[in-house]
Amino acid sequence: MKLDVTERKPLLVAKGTFGAMGGAERDLIRVIPDLNRFFDVTVATIQPSNELEEVCSDEGILLIHPENSWEVPKDPLSIILDSGRETASKSWSTCEGLVGSLFSSSALHLVSGDGSLPLLDHVPVDLRIHLHLLEPHRGLYEEILHKRVDGSPKRNLKFTKAMLSRARKRDQELMASLTSRQGSIVSGNSLFSSLRAKEVYGIEAGVLWPCVDTREFPKDPSGDPANPFPMDGDYVVSIGRASFAKGTYETISMLRGTELSLAHVGGGDETSLNLLSNHADSCDVNLWISPRISSPQLVSLMRNARAIVSMAHGESFGLSPIEAFSVGTPAVFVDEGGFRDTIIDNENGRLIERNNIDSWHSALEQAAEPNIREKWSKNGRIRISELDLTPKAHARRIWKLLNTN
Repeated sequence: MKLDVTERKPLLVAKGTFGAMGGAERDLIRVIPDLNRFFDVTVATIQPSNELEEVCSDEGILLIHPENSWEVPKDPLSIILDSGRETASKSWSTCEGLVGSLFSSSALHLVSGDGSLPLLDHVPVDLRIHLHLLEPHRGLYEEILHKRVDGSPKRNLKFTKAMLSRARKRDQELMASLTSRQGSIVSGNSLFSSLRAKEVYGIEAGVLWPCVDTREFPKDPSGDPANPFPMDGDYVVSIGRASFAKGTYETISMLRGTELSLAHVGGGDETSLNLLSNHADSCDVNLWISPRISSPQLVSLMRNARAIVSMAHGESFGLSPIEAFSVGTPAVFVDEGGFRDTIIDNENGRLIERNNIDSWHSALEQAAEPNIREKWSKNGRIRISELDLTPKAHARRIWKLLNTN
């Protein structure tokens, strides 16, 4: 479905940052071409990525961004003072063409994340907004982001919580300013994130699941490049920047005694990666920290793995399970958060209680059996179809949300 040019209403699609190129960024980039078939799309960000620039260029979409990309403040004082709130808003104000686009658009599709909500400072009061709230700001409402990759606190957690009270108040005010607008809509990206929106902000949020592009993660391996994994023997893959939230350290602990190596995709800061390497050595687990790789290389790495695994804490949705389904690799994940939206235990993968190490090892043994791999792969693709997790369906859902009175 592509509407006539005269029928496509102008839509501004915005997200604060794309530089990390994690799941949220990849998901939005893959849906932009289909959104442009339902709307006349303009994209705005205060931190573009090469991948975003490429898709906008290919689709003939105007990309609005500042001359100098905004950077997320990382130092403790800036976090406590919530200075990123002002610097992000100022960065949005320097984007040439943004004001005109805001006033000429029929609606704004805003995806949450660093630097996103301060755009609201500049949005006309009568512009309809759909916020895709991937998760409430975890650094403000959970301890998990204030822990090192091994789970030890970066600083006193009670002190940290107290010092962030101003930032929490301002975050609540920003969200209240959005939900008080006539016609505003908020969607979580899973049943879990919708529940978290209710718990944190007291708002009723719908569910807009992310998507997977089967052309990017194909069933057919014939077009795969060489597997970038440099070691011998079987391995599992974990995806996501190394952190306690992603459960990377715990994954290494879990692999002790399995003779499986770990391919870690997503990088991390130097301190975290050193901690992981030392921990892997102590657990006698071979660890390969992947450099930044292309999507086809990631597909090859995933397809040749024993399993895709994650012990992430409270993951809002997680693209890795549906990407694993798409390429036909077993998904073995912790039984928490948004993973429950897509994985049905023992039908298309495994959901394992975090501390049941024997069950993790048993599941990884299951993942080596050809008949089980085939069953989980088939049922995983059926699950993608049941939930209709295609970019086109995602774009159509946004179109329906913004065209409902």
